Amino acid sequence: MSEVATPRRKSLLEHFSAIKDNRQSCKVMYPLSEVLLLVVCGTMAACDDYDDIVLWGNRHLDFLRRLQPYHFSIPCADWLRVVMNRIGPDLFASCFLAFVAERLPEAVGQIAIDGKTSRRSHDRGRGQAALHLVSAYATTHSLVLGQRAVADKSNEITAIPLLLQELAASGALAGSVVSIDAMGCQSDIAETIVDLGGDYLLATKDNQKTAHAEIQLYFDAAPVDEIDALTEVEKGHGRIETRRHLVSQRVDWMSGRRRYPDEPRFKGLSTIAMVETRIETGAEVRVERRCYISSRILTAKTFAEAARAHWGIENGLHWVLDVQFKEDQSRLRRGHGATNMAMVRHLALNLIRAMPGKQSIKGKRKLEPGIPTT
Repeated sequence: MSEVATPRRKSLLEHFSAIKDNRQSCKVMYPLSEVLLLVVCGTMAACDDYDDIVLWGNRHLDFLRRLQPYHFSIPCADWLRVVMNRIGPDLFASCFLAFVAERLPEAVGQIAIDGKTSRRSHDRGRGQAALHLVSAYATTHSLVLGQRAVADKSNEITAIPLLLQELAASGALAGSVVSIDAMGCQSDIAETIVDLGGDYLLATKDNQKTAHAEIQLYFDAAPVDEIDALTEVEKGHGRIETRRHLVSQRVDWMSGRRRYPDEPRFKGLSTIAMVETRIETGAEVRVERRCYISSRILTAKTFAEAARAHWGIENGLHWVLDVQFKEDQSRLRRGHGATNMAMVRHLALNLIRAMPGKQSIKGKRKLEPGIPTT
């Protein structure tokens, strides 16, 4: 019996070829593929602006010529800036998604969705707000799956459904749990996730005041046999943190006759949950409560793991972009440059993490060229 051949995965350069160059080919000294390869490789190699990328490219021109001709050597920083400002971010994002989709693990697991603002990308003189990017991050595999640029944080609600559609098309959403903070706790977003084959874990807060308050009241008075509980204690840095995770599948009271006419309904609701955190610092004691709803049946243990994993997007993506890639220091403001370079950093981070070896991200960015473009 013959084995089924595994389809060949397209290289990064093949995916980039979908981005059409509108310049007259007879006048082009630096083809788009050469520019994009240079920018991605330079970003991987600890270059945080176009000037650094040009210096790196001139030093490693022999390596780059193994992949592209570079007949006219390396373009200057201003030329890189012009080209990256002009590339349509939607097409660039689709190439990113297609490249990642071919490399997805069989089970993505949990997808955390959260937004991040590039603080120095604003332009007061032009009335331009800072770039805010909503990203999807596979917490188990430390993989950026996709992103959507929005005008500001309040527009995450409109960007998230579009990002979910793209994740579904890539095959990442089916069977996965999508975790979103309180901004994404909307009935339409919950319905979209379920309809596309995923499950949701949504935090409730001020945007769902009724549900948030009622979940707390429920856990204050619920019978013991309706609740699964897990307590975790952490000590260190002069404080004791005790977290009680409470879950219940008694959700019938959240739908139907007890609802207010305008209160949103969440499709597929199966679990309600709460984390009660008690923080003791010397004589000071602070108690915080966070409530969640989910379409997946969760135990206290699986809920605790999922709630904790959601913050992987802060530590594994946002923090890395700020500290290792200096994203908050980037002053790109014109055209599509800020959006496109944010996606380049995401792509570079994925490629760096795919590199063999146990070095840190900082260490791998300092290595000599050996960049996995396939």
